[in-house]
Amino acid sequence: MSAALEPRPPATLTEFLDWERHQSIRYEWDGVQPVAMVGDSFAHTEIASRLSDLLRAALRGGPCTVVRADLKVLTERGTRARYPDLVVTCAPIRPGDSAVPEPLLIVEVLSETTAAADRGAKRAEYAALPSVARYVMLAQDESLALVCDRAGGFEERAARGFLDLPEFGLSVPLAPLYDGLV
Repeated sequence: MSAALEPRPPATLTEFLDWERHQSIRYEWDGVQPVAMVGDSFAHTEIASRLSDLLRAALRGGPCTVVRADLKVLTERGTRARYPDLVVTCAPIRPGDSAVPEPLLIVEVLSETTAAADRGAKRAEYAALPSVARYVMLAQDESLALVCDRAGGFEERAARGFLDLPEFGLSVPLAPLYDGLV
C-alpha cells in the first residue's frame, strides 16, 4: 500500500493563484508562502463596512468602484497577493476579475495579529504600486486613522476627526465609523 503524497505547496505567485482557487478559506501570498486570513472581530468588520457604505454613497454614479475584502491586490510587481479590507479603483473591473486593477485607495483595519504587517510589509508593497495615492489604516480601539499618501512620501501620520480623501473630493468624519464600537 502506498501512502498518499501530500500536495506540494505553492512556490510562486502563479502556483499560489491556482492553488488558492481550491481552498475553502482565503489566503494571502507574502512572496514566500500562503498566509491564512483569520476571522475578524465584529468591530473590524463593522468599521470596514461603515467606511465602504459611506464611500459607495459618495462615489455612486462616478467612475470609481469600492471593493470589499473579497478581491485581491497584486503587489511587488505581481509577486504578492494581498486582501485589503477595502479598495477603491477608478479602473474598469471585469466580472471575472479576481484582482483589483489600479487601486487608488487601500484601507486596512488594524488588528493585533495584522498590525505589524499592515504598518510594515504591506505599507511598503502598497507604496510601490504607482496607482496607489493613499493607504489608510484604521484603528479598532479608538477613532484614529493612520494615513500614508504620495504627497507625504508615504510616511505615516495620524488623522483624528476626519479622514481627508482629496482624490475623491471627500472628507469623511471618523465618528460614524466608530459609533458604539469604542
